[in-house]
Amino acid sequence: MSERFILDVPVRWSDMDAYGHVNNARFLTLYEEARVAMFFVGARQHGLGSFEEGIVIARHEIDYVRPVDFGDPVRIEMWVSQLRAAAFTVSYELFDDGVLASRAKSVCVPYNLADGHPRRLTDAERDFLRPYTEVS
Repeated sequence: MSERFILDVPVRWSDMDAYGHVNNARFLTLYEEARVAMFFVGARQHGLGSFEEGIVIARHEIDYVRPVDFGDPVRIEMWVSQLRAAAFTVSYELFDDGVLASRAKSVCVPYNLADGHPRRLTDAERDFLRPYTEVS
């Protein structure tokens, strides 16, 4: 297994639905917060700022295992399950009180926002992603 990027993400009152659980659409927001931390903060700590210039999401996939209630932060663990020349897939597991509550995947595409087109991953980006990349 690869390294995992792990982040505790607070659950906000506004994330709740009428049934008192985190709304299914808000899981995307929780996953986004972890993904932004990895590709902005984590990458910057490794001297890499190019992800901040643009990444777009081509696809999301979420499996809901159990409801999440308001309370302590949830723990999100992330890794790269597929690494290609111009896209990569981030896989996630979300834990509530140490219990798996959701699994998800996001296909991420490096994007040149200034010019309005996708781009290939740089060698430096691949080097940053490599420790998090699942070995099959």
